[in-house]
This record gives sequence, C-alpha cells and structure tokens, in this order.
Amino acid sequence: MKNKVRLFQSVNFKIALTIILILLISIEIIGAYFIRGLERSTIESFKTSMTSQAEMVAGTLGNQLGKNDSENQEDVSVSVQRILDDSDSSDILEMKVVDEKGIIIATTSVNDRNLIGKKNEDPYIDDFTSKSLTAIDQETEDRVQINVQTIQSAGDTIVGALYLKSDLEQKYREINDIALIFVTASLIAIMISIIVSVLIARSITQPIEEMREQALRIARGDYSRKVAVKANDELGQLAVSFNQLAERIEETQEAMESERNRLNSVLSHMTDGVIATDRRGRVITINEMALSLLNVKEEEAMGQSILTLLEMEENYTLRTLLENPDEILLKRKKQSISSMILRVDFSMIRRDSGFISGLVAVLHDVTEQEKTEQERREFVSNVSHELRTPLTSMRSYLEALNDGAWKEEEIAPNFLKVTLDETDRMIRMINDLLNLSRMDSGNNPLQKEFVNFKELVNFVLDRFDMMIDQIDKDYVVHREFTKRELWVEVDTDRMIQVIDNIMNNAIKYSPDGSVITVRLMETHNNVILSITDQGLGIPKSDLTKVFDRFYRVDKARARKQGGTGLGLAISKEVLKAHGGTIWAESQENIGSTFFISLPYEPYEEDWWE
Repeated sequence: MKNKVRLFQSVNFKIALTIILILLISIEIIGAYFIRGLERSTIESFKTSMTSQAEMVAGTLGNQLGKNDSENQEDVSVSVQRILDDSDSSDILEMKVVDEKGIIIATTSVNDRNLIGKKNEDPYIDDFTSKSLTAIDQETEDRVQINVQTIQSAGDTIVGALYLKSDLEQKYREINDIALIFVTASLIAIMISIIVSVLIARSITQPIEEMREQALRIARGDYSRKVAVKANDELGQLAVSFNQLAERIEETQEAMESERNRLNSVLSHMTDGVIATDRRGRVITINEMALSLLNVKEEEAMGQSILTLLEMEENYTLRTLLENPDEILLKRKKQSISSMILRVDFSMIRRDSGFISGLVAVLHDVTEQEKTEQERREFVSNVSHELRTPLTSMRSYLEALNDGAWKEEEIAPNFLKVTLDETDRMIRMINDLLNLSRMDSGNNPLQKEFVNFKELVNFVLDRFDMMIDQIDKDYVVHREFTKRELWVEVDTDRMIQVIDNIMNNAIKYSPDGSVITVRLMETHNNVILSITDQGLGIPKSDLTKVFDRFYRVDKARARKQGGTGLGLAISKEVLKAHGGTIWAESQENIGSTFFISLPYEPYEEDWWE
C-alpha cells in the first residue's frame, strides 16, 4: 500500500516555495527597470527645463539687442550682462550672448570676460540656429547640456544668439546615488534568497544525484549498489522503483549480451555494408562498412528512414521495397566531388508467425565495375560505329567496281576517289585514337618553347585566309588582338593542331558568307584566345559533352563534313597537358564561342633583349 506523502514533504510544495523565491527576485529586477525609467524621466525633464529657460532668456534679450547701435552699444552690453547674471542658477555652468556679427557681447564665465568684444570661435553657435544637444566638457570631461537659442528683435529679425551650458552630470550623479541605494538593498535580498534556495534545492537534488550516479554505474554494468531511500516523498518512492528497475535490467542484460556480441562480431567483420530497420523503415542497426559507404555518422543514421538515408524516397516507397525486395543500383555523391554506385540487396525480416518486422539492406560498392563496364561499352560502340560507316561505304563502291564498274571510265575514278577518302578518314581516326592513347598513358611528352603567341595565332589564321579559294564556302576571319606581345611556353605543333581543330569546326558549321571572330587578350596570369562563329550553335544540354570522345551534337551532319569526333577531345587533352583549359559558350541559331586559356607570366620586354 502506498504511503501518503505529507504536505511539507511533497516535491510540489518545495517547487512552489522555489517559485515564490524566484518571484521575489523578479520584483527586484522590476525595480531595476524603475531606476532606468527614473533616469530617463529626470534627464528629459532637466533638458526640457534648460530649453525653456534658454527660450525665456532669449526673449528678454531680444528687446535689448534690438536697440543695439553704434551710439548705445556699451549700454546694451551692460544690460545684456545684467540679464545673464540675473538669470544664472546653480544648474547653469555658462551663458554667453553673441550678436548678429558673431561678436561676444556678454558672458557669465569670469574666465572668459576677456573675450567680450572679440569674434566668437565656438562651433556650436556658428550658424545662428536653435539647437539642443548633449556633449562632453573638454576641461572636466563631464556630460553637459548645450542649448543654443537664436535672439530675435520685435520685427522677428535675428539679432544674435544665446549659448547656455548646463550641468547634466550632476543629474546623473543624483540618479546614481538612488541606484546605489537600491542595488545595496537588492544585493542583501539576493543573498538571503540564494541561501534559502540552496537549502531547498539540496533537499531535492541530492536524491536525484544519487540516482544519476547509480544510472551511470548501471550503464557501466555495475548492478551491485542500490539507491538509498531517505524520505517518504515522491523522490523516495522513485528511488524504490529505480532499484526494482535496476534488478530487472540486470537480468535482461545478461540474456541479451551474448546474442549482441555474436551479432556485432558478424557485422563488424563483413566486407559489405549492412543496414537493418524496424517495420516502419527506421534504421536500428548499421555496421561500419555501411557508414563508410554512405559517408554518414552513426548518430545521424540511427532512427532515420532508410529511404532518406539511401536518398531514394522520390522513386521508391517502403511498401515497394517490402513487396519487391529486389536488387537496386544507387548513384550517390561522394565527398561532393565524384559519384559512387552502390548495389543494394533487400530482404525482409519475418517472425515465426509471418509478421514482417523490418528490412535488411546489404550494400556493395560497384562503382569501379560499373564505370569500367560503361566506358568499355561506350568506347566499343563508338569505335564500331565510326569505323563501320566508312567500311560500309568502301564495301559498296568496291563491290560496284568488282561487278564491272571499273570498266566505266567516267564512274571508276569517282568510285576510287571515294574509297581513298574513306580510307584516309579511317587512318585519321586511328591516328587520333593513337594520339589520345599516348596522352592518356603519358607517353607523348610536350616539346615546349617560348613563342610569340600572337604571331603563332596570326600564322594559323593566315593559312586559313589563303585556303579560302580551296574551300567551297565564303567566310571572313576578323581579328581582335591585344597590342602587347605575348610570350608563352607551349608546344608549337600541338597548339597549332588545337587552333586548327577549332577553326575547322567554325568554318564547317558556319553558313556561307559568315564572319569568324578571333580575339586574343591577356589577364593577370592567363592568355585567353576565343574563336566565335555564326553557326547553328550548341544546345545547353550538350555544352559539357562536346569535348567527349566521339560525341557529336548533330551526328549526321558532322559525319557528312568528314570529322572524326575526336578533335575537341584531343584539344582538351593538349590544353590539359599545358596546364590550361578549354570551354565553350553557345546560343542556338546564333553561334558558338570556344575559349582557350593558357598560363602566362608577364615580363618586361627588355628582358628578352
């Protein structure tokens, strides 16, 4: 039977008492806000009072300064001084009057009496506008209130200005004295509250601390000690329940430990990743290999949906995996640089009753296998396709010649010419493949030398200007070069090959009568060569693929033009070997621009001399 907890032993009573103490402290905090409000209202009241006094004195001075002329100037100055002396008070540090000419005619400061009759140099009254502001006295470094009030005659004519400096620091001192009294009282109240709170908190937290220590011992596998029951309140009853729970945990732990050790041993030594979920698809077990393949931490993966963890929630549902637990290939980003391909095999976890309690997913890294297989398939397909076209054409013409066409004097030479052209095309393709193979293996080193890059580009373009009569197309090569001579370390033959490839493409895919613009410029550490045509352009989806081997935007047209599909791929490899880059920008039906960037270090021209 549960013993009834007395009122004074109740945790609720103790918590209520603590809240009362917190409330008392809150009242002290509210008092602090009161001090802040008192400060704000006192300062604002003082500033308003000084402004009103400045306006009142300025109104009195207006009647006197309105009489000011050369005959009674001395009398007016005496009258003004008398008004200032009569208006002086303990809060006012200094008053000064300046006429419309900027001459000081009266002041309450004894030290500044020698300035009467001299030109005013105070920046606060240089523009004869009324103002009120707070400043720091340069001599005492105290806060002061500055009021500047224009003095007007009866006809609203500005005849001077009144400068009034009041002691604002004194008001702050008065407020600080009040705040000091309040703070002293508050500190005494806080100390008393702290002592009472500590005593009450100790009676609450000590049993909880003992249970916390016992929980840590249980986590370490030590079930030998028990929590001491010191009271008959809610915490005492909690301690009794805690001891009972510890006994049951000890019994269960021993039964589970052997099974867990066996399972962990199997999972840890597996070369494949393993993930187990509950019936709702939440991860409950994941081994080190799976964490490594997925690039996640264990605390992030545990409890997460397996669909989210494997990034497949858009294409699959948990029901789909349960009904069809087949093999799935997943492509994932690895360290935000490259991608990896995982093969995931799913199987269901069933109880003896047939109830499905979860899933098991086994992960295999098949990135290299898939990549190698894909590259092999693409290469074989491309090479087979590119070689089959000229071979098929040659076979057709050779069969025609074999059937007797060689006897026809008009037909036979044309058939032989086509056969030779297709043969040359295959030879060029094979040579390009060999060049790429040597570049890939690093067996084709560059023969670099310093050359005048502008002259090199001009040399290539001059050849295309001379070839215009040999090409059945009219075009104009427009040059926009920097005036500076650019000396770059390159392999001359390879760089000519790159420029030739891009110029040939520009001419092939540009309409008759088009303009090909070649620009050469320099940046701080690069030479940029761009070649712009007026062709059909390249779709955005194909821009990143045009430098792939055998890739063509328009396969039929490119093959008709006689290209091998390897020119841009070779250009990319050559630029890569030079430490440079090549890229393209294009708009459909407007044209394309190919950019070449090479490393460049500017030099003084007389260095070569």
